[in-house]
Amino acid sequence: MKKNRKYIIMFLISGLIIQSFNSCAKSPDKSNAIIESNAPYDAIIVPGVPYNDEYWTQILLGRIYWSYYLYEKGITKNVIYSGSAVYTPYIEAEIMAMYGKALGIPEDRIFTEPNAEHSVENVYYSYQIAKKHGFKKVALATDPFQSRMMKGPSKRMKIDIDFIPFSMETLDTMEIKDFTIDSHKAFVENFVSLEERENFFQRLRGTIGRNIPFKD
Repeated sequence: MKKNRKYIIMFLISGLIIQSFNSCAKSPDKSNAIIESNAPYDAIIVPGVPYNDEYWTQILLGRIYWSYYLYEKGITKNVIYSGSAVYTPYIEAEIMAMYGKALGIPEDRIFTEPNAEHSVENVYYSYQIAKKHGFKKVALATDPFQSRMMKGPSKRMKIDIDFIPFSMETLDTMEIKDFTIDSHKAFVENFVSLEERENFFQRLRGTIGRNIPFKD
């Protein structure tokens, strides 16, 4: 019970941060015009969010529906969902991929990256997948807060990507569909949370990207 309360509080705080940042972001009309002028992208990278089978958070749904929006509009040809089982026993990339497929993104246009435990790893490992498949024009598609936070680290890692932050106004026009996914397929047996595996300084090391090899 305490764990669930902790996750709920964490997600609520994250939601407030996103909403406050989004309030000063570009209007959806201007943002969409910029996005469409740069399209199409070979792939977008969508970082994961901890999933709990009891509820879907606004951030998780926002990132999934934004990826679907970008695919449906022809802004991206492929979607790379990224994220390991970090704070809950579900592989985030696989959960998002199942929901994205249910929304209508073809399975052969969906790629998963199941190892990242931090935002910098989401970008780095997914970019390696993009390069492996010959995708040249790539963008990070996520919430405005994370999009802004990842510009510096992406530049330091010499990763050439664009940034497509989602707009709450645009997402509010989309119908949230009630899909049932087989979340057990993404469930990790004998799961141990990152907080139990690593101390604060080890997690901080991962947050700043010290767990991955920085190379071109």
